[in-house]
Amino acid sequence: MNKTIISTDQAPAAIGPYSQGVKVGKTIYLSGQIPLLPKTGEMVEGGIEEQTRHVMDNIQAILKSLQLSMENVVKTTIFLVDLNQFGTVNEIYGSYFKTDPPARSTIQVAALPKGALVEIESIVEV
Repeated sequence: MNKTIISTDQAPAAIGPYSQGVKVGKTIYLSGQIPLLPKTGEMVEGGIEEQTRHVMDNIQAILKSLQLSMENVVKTTIFLVDLNQFGTVNEIYGSYFKTDPPARSTIQVAALPKGALVEIESIVEV
């Protein structure tokens, strides 16, 4: 297997024993992004709106470092602490995918790392 580790300083560094992403063949598996500031590793301030935008911006930063865009995303999984915030997250998320949005799952979870309200992982095709 030809496995390439994805890493950029334009997105938050991993906070555990995992990679920002892994490329195998023409598929890239991006680890879940939470709303961390890339330079400091601290949580972005604000509620679900700010956190969702920042998560999506972190995903875009990883893709940009690979000369890819949101159009390359084929599947996402959204993890929410409160499914009642789905409408807000959905609206912001949708603004990042102008046409042909990826397949998606959304799951409510009991908690996320560092007290995040949202985490999004992605599968990308090159």
